[in-house]
Amino acid sequence: MQYACDHVHLRSRDAVKAGAFYVETFGAREVKRVGDDPVQRVVLDLGGLTVFIEQAPAETTPAAPTPCLGLEHIGLRVADIEAAMADLTARGVPVRTGITQRAPDLRIAFVEGPDGALIEILERKAA
Repeated sequence: MQYACDHVHLRSRDAVKAGAFYVETFGAREVKRVGDDPVQRVVLDLGGLTVFIEQAPAETTPAAPTPCLGLEHIGLRVADIEAAMADLTARGVPVRTGITQRAPDLRIAFVEGPDGALIEILERKAA
């Protein structure tokens, strides 16, 4: 059996607004919207990864703070983490943790997306 990544599925109290965040902040491309007013789902292409952002019912509870079980975060690789974090900070994106050296060739930071989604920004250098 062979498996391949098809998509990541997020839920949001405002799927359209959340989709716009990923488009404006990370350069995602909106592929389509499913459903009429209100939109049921926004579909994005985020650097080759398909992201579904589902409109959550009002009574949906927020995700537990990290660390948590299940899907914890999305990791986005950049060439220059310092420039990326400066850009995200200037845009007002909430920073969860600043830049940390995790290995000789790996530096990471975490920011917060809509509805508390945790997003890792990472820079890998050739070892």
